[in-house]
Amino acid sequence: MLYFHRVGFLGAISLGAAALILLPILAVLGSVFGPAGDTWAHLARTALGKYVVNTTLLVLLVAVGVVSIGVLSAWLVTAYRFPGQRVLEWALVLPLAMPAYVMAYVYTDSLQFTGPLQTALRVATGWQAREYWFPEIRSVPGAAVILALALYPYVYLLARTAFRDISRSALEAGRLAGLSAWGSFRRVALPIARPAIAAGAALALMETLADFGTVSYFALEVFTTGIFKAWLSMGDVAAAGQLSACLLVFVFVVLALERANRGRAAYASASRKPSPPQQLTGVAAGLACLACALPVLLGFVLPSGLLIHLAWSDPAVRMDLAMSARLFELIGNSSLVAGFAAVVGAMLATAMAYAARLSRGGAATVVSLANSAAALGYAIPGAVIAVGVLVPLGRLDNWIAGGIEAAFGMKPGLLLTGTVVALVYAYLVRFLAVALHSVEAGLARVTPRMDDAARSLGATPMRALARVHAPLLAPTLASAALLLFVEVMKELPATFALRPFNFDTLAIEAYKLAKDERLAEAALPSLVIVAIGLVPLLLVSKHYFQSTRS
Repeated sequence: MLYFHRVGFLGAISLGAAALILLPILAVLGSVFGPAGDTWAHLARTALGKYVVNTTLLVLLVAVGVVSIGVLSAWLVTAYRFPGQRVLEWALVLPLAMPAYVMAYVYTDSLQFTGPLQTALRVATGWQAREYWFPEIRSVPGAAVILALALYPYVYLLARTAFRDISRSALEAGRLAGLSAWGSFRRVALPIARPAIAAGAALALMETLADFGTVSYFALEVFTTGIFKAWLSMGDVAAAGQLSACLLVFVFVVLALERANRGRAAYASASRKPSPPQQLTGVAAGLACLACALPVLLGFVLPSGLLIHLAWSDPAVRMDLAMSARLFELIGNSSLVAGFAAVVGAMLATAMAYAARLSRGGAATVVSLANSAAALGYAIPGAVIAVGVLVPLGRLDNWIAGGIEAAFGMKPGLLLTGTVVALVYAYLVRFLAVALHSVEAGLARVTPRMDDAARSLGATPMRALARVHAPLLAPTLASAALLLFVEVMKELPATFALRPFNFDTLAIEAYKLAKDERLAEAALPSLVIVAIGLVPLLLVSKHYFQSTRS
């Protein structure tokens, strides 16, 4: 308590949040030291090698894809002017609204043997089965392409900011040294932006490791599918925990590589004046436009159009599903858990960020470490979090049930496991960092003189937060809650594992229908997810691009 006398219970909130978020992670890591059962021995003999190879190959292919698409598009829209550049600059973030598992089943329906593309090819050429080669979408390379199209905006956004901040003097020095346009990009711009590119790639790769819907729909043997197989099919939570610990090794390697890359690279510009973009014309302008338009077309426009076509092509589905109470129930369930998580997450993030602002001396160090620990959950895959949440909550449920049975002679059953409480807990572990980083950035823009003025008028820290900071932070808090809301709406693996019995969300319904090859029925809940994700994405991207241009 010596460290927290200046922040009161806000410092305790930060520590409590860090402890609750670290608890599932520690529970998973603790499973490594547990006894190895028959399930784990069987998996180690038969499947573990495939999990390692396929996961490694998937991560490497996605890394190549997101870096190639994100860096090229960011450099083109930043360094050059060409027809459509202004529109493409913000449109390149639209694939973030399209969940990868939705894109997976949409493209599978179009590219599989019985799909319209191969059918038209056979009709046009007269070829029969096995008389021609066509790439297999349900494969590790196919999943890598889908994930790269969905996740490249992480690299694009950070690389675009880094390229825009490059000073005119740096590029002029390259030209004076005799570098061509390509040489200036490769020798000057790329090294300066490398830390930002590495950070964006790390975010994309952590999402790749967390993906369950795409790899499960493609029936790929990777760690996320193995975790659920051990848990739900084999009924061995301990083996699922041990596989989760193996997956954490991949997460830590990605984070370590990103940290090492950022630590070695540091650049400072002598001038803050950015380099003016060059005007492209003719063939060069057309190629630049095509290079930036293709990711938007393949990652958002085409999947959205195919979803609309699927939903509209089946009259029975169009009439029954669109007007059924089932769809409204799914929207209600998704909105309930997403709204609850968004409100709790925004409030918790505000308390934690404000505690860090108020803390001094040793308390500041402790609170800062607690907030950093609370942000670790974003790097942990949802499947790992689901296993980590289940273990301590299951033990707590058994302890509570044993106490009630001993005291009152009744068996209450499970009070926390398999409830909305467990689900929201998993969401907060996974996505609290989204709200926390937003609130910290917003609070940093509020001058400390506001705190001094409030204290001089006799306001307590809590009154100052309510009367001074909260009104100033209202847009930031709304954005943080909105982003968290959308992340929860799209989340699949933790929801799949921890949702209450007979409690489905839009993401679960889309996944289940697609898994059963009922793609026309899966299209409508998928479109609702995309539409909900578009609203905050457009609002946040508009604010982002306006601020980076100013």
